[in-house]
Amino acid sequence: MDSTELCRILFESAEGHRETAAIAATISSVLAAPPAFPSSGKALWYTQPGRFEAWSNDWLPIGNGYLAATLLGETAQEVTQLNIESLWSGGPFQDPSYNGGNKLPSDQANMAQDMQVIRQAIFESPNGTIDNIEQLTTDAGAYGSYVGAGYLLSSLNISGPVSGYFRWLDIESALHGTQWTQGNTTFFRWAFDPLAVSTVTACFQRINTTDASTLPIVTYAYSVAAESGIPVPTISCFDNSTLQITGTASDPGMAFEILARVAAQPSTASVSCAASGSSNATLTVSGANDAVITWVGDTNYDMNAGDAAHNFTFQGADPHAGLVTLLSAIESYDDVRAAHVADYNNALGDFDLQLGQIPDLDTPTDQLKAQYETDVGDVYLEWVLFHYARYLLVSSSRGMLPANLQGKWAKDASNPWSADYHSNINIQMNYWFAETTGLDVATPLFDYIEKTWAPRGAQTAQYLYNIDQGWVTHNEMNIFGHTGMKGGGNTAQWADYPESNAWMMIHVWDHYDFTQDVEWFKAQGYPLLKSAAQFHLQKLIPDERFNDSTLVVNPCNSPEQVPITMGCAHAQQLIWQLFNAIEKGFDAAGDTDTDFLNEVIFKRDQMDKGIHVGSWGQLQEWKVDMDSPTDTHRHLSHLIGLYPGYAIASYNETLQATAQNLTRAEVWAAAETSLIHRGNGTGPDADAGWEKVWRAACWAQLHNASEFYHELSYAIERNFAPNLFSLYPPLGEDAIFQIDANFGYAAALLVRPSPSLSHPHTPNPALNTSPYSQNGIIQTPDIPAHDVPYTVYLLPALPKSWPVGAISNARLRGGLAFGFSWKPAGLTSLVVNASANAAHTRLRILHGPDERDLGTFDVSPGTSLRII
Repeated sequence: MDSTELCRILFESAEGHRETAAIAATISSVLAAPPAFPSSGKALWYTQPGRFEAWSNDWLPIGNGYLAATLLGETAQEVTQLNIESLWSGGPFQDPSYNGGNKLPSDQANMAQDMQVIRQAIFESPNGTIDNIEQLTTDAGAYGSYVGAGYLLSSLNISGPVSGYFRWLDIESALHGTQWTQGNTTFFRWAFDPLAVSTVTACFQRINTTDASTLPIVTYAYSVAAESGIPVPTISCFDNSTLQITGTASDPGMAFEILARVAAQPSTASVSCAASGSSNATLTVSGANDAVITWVGDTNYDMNAGDAAHNFTFQGADPHAGLVTLLSAIESYDDVRAAHVADYNNALGDFDLQLGQIPDLDTPTDQLKAQYETDVGDVYLEWVLFHYARYLLVSSSRGMLPANLQGKWAKDASNPWSADYHSNINIQMNYWFAETTGLDVATPLFDYIEKTWAPRGAQTAQYLYNIDQGWVTHNEMNIFGHTGMKGGGNTAQWADYPESNAWMMIHVWDHYDFTQDVEWFKAQGYPLLKSAAQFHLQKLIPDERFNDSTLVVNPCNSPEQVPITMGCAHAQQLIWQLFNAIEKGFDAAGDTDTDFLNEVIFKRDQMDKGIHVGSWGQLQEWKVDMDSPTDTHRHLSHLIGLYPGYAIASYNETLQATAQNLTRAEVWAAAETSLIHRGNGTGPDADAGWEKVWRAACWAQLHNASEFYHELSYAIERNFAPNLFSLYPPLGEDAIFQIDANFGYAAALLVRPSPSLSHPHTPNPALNTSPYSQNGIIQTPDIPAHDVPYTVYLLPALPKSWPVGAISNARLRGGLAFGFSWKPAGLTSLVVNASANAAHTRLRILHGPDERDLGTFDVSPGTSLRII
């Protein structure tokens, strides 16, 4: 069978429907998980193949960060959709004049004048708003999109009834498996993506049988037939066992290459490659009892060439020579697989979470999901989803680029929202839980910011804002440093977001705070913090509307809300936290620029802190009191200081003093009022999973267990697919995969509240921290200054659905780690470990609903305390 015929069978929808239906009709019923399923239950499994037309619902993901793939789990004819992390259309590869959406240097004087006119118009407006800042935006130009890398097609020359079918994704070992029986033969197909195993970053797929019998003829081909809009590549034989695919992401566009090589056993097996035309080649294997195809892929993108010194070309070398080297370094399949499993488990680290779950080895994952009900839940499925998030983050974040809107899994030439980096919640949510669970995956995120945001963002600061220090970005970011205010019209509600750099600096500070990696902080972390702060120091201006001697941002949009105004709570809270991080990190960074530090402290103290209670008891989203009680907008931007920030969670009446003289209790009551009125995440503007899990995390901070669990379980029931991808909209086989809710779910689960504390109680002023920001498992919320002590609050009350459980090696601020277990009566063990480079920390630990004081401890680097 040549590749044209194979493509026809697999890609014509009518044929695809009939093939899948025929397999499903002949699958025998099963009563237990597949034999290779891990006994822990940490895996997903199914009793029929996925549907070709339901990629976001049914296909299962593997990846190593650089490369990724999704699989159908077919039998005789398998389809694997491929991804290369840097494969993007657009940018300078498509348009040499592309400049990241920036204004021109000659525009700077006009922009400065326009900005002043806009600011005065807002200050002087009767309602504090204006309708348009179109003159600040720039057409998107060749913004581009993350692009699918085609399909690898694998065909066995076999027919007949299928029985004993299973497919599964082992998230304990990062292996995808398919098993079925045809005739008297049981087949296995395995797939995995190792990372840097013996210098090989590749993807492997193996087909063999349980009795080592000779396989039917195996055929491999490649096609972009189902990848809408991708230029047809050249497909040829590199050698007699290797397919070579060369193409571009767009026309013209970034170049990519894939090499796919087959190795077969025994040595007498035959492997041959036949080409027909420039876009048709097929590998054929005969006489084999074991066949492994290995594919490697890369592009000519180079993130290191994204600066002025390289004229922002992002142009790298032809990938061919490097790919040949990768293929030549491959060891035996068994050795690579063993090394892959070890590497993956090393990446997961020693963190673990147990919720007293009992693995359900009798019910396939799609059935568990179908049976799941809001407010009823399923502890086992909730536990699997948590660890699935860790699998997805490890599998998509250890490459050159951070996880995007779909991790690294996407198809077609144009993906929803370009599968880019939306920086007003989405990329941040991807990494919320990384530090606490000990996943060392953030380096590509910081490298990406340093090498694509900062260089072009310095131009944006200068040309658009007339600011000569630091750098700035806006809401939508590609891999080519698109730092301008993306527009082509009045797109302020999306594009007017120069606080994106400030939000990302929370992640930079948190990485240092959790790891205490001083060398990294000096080399990369603090320089990013400082340059972002330098921009905002110049951007803050005196409030000429309220004339209250405060500094505010103007203009601003609370992310994706329409009003163009001043003093947005979201912006003010974020910048205040950024300035705190500068002061807290100044000495560790070895900075001697005291003039800079003094300016940060001075302007931080002068700032409006973004905390105001409005006319109906709400925490105001804007400094002008114009919130609507019926606004159920998807974003909770003004509550960022509740979660994931701390401007509300650790509200300090002295450091954040307001003209209203608000108490901590009043601020929390206002935040709760706003959260109630914001709705459940199914407003008329959206119905996504990420907005529900964000609400769940905020309700957890308020200790409202019923609302927390309602939101979290509602997200699972409504927005998660049979393959446990989070979807938007929630229904339909063509719904959009949005990975941020998978990651946000894990973060929210870690802040599960106590069922008995549905309303905040009076804080203990002696602690100088808010007990409302504690939760049902563990938390040490950030603090605004070093002289505010860390307080850890453990198990304020045990969730009814988690009567027993344990957490191991949860990473905390200061380089500390906790491990503890519990039963219905309370804690049964508690150990605190401090890394060798931990900070000297005075730690107070409170436990249970009665806030029983377990003591205050001086924790020194390298020490271990067994408290219970």
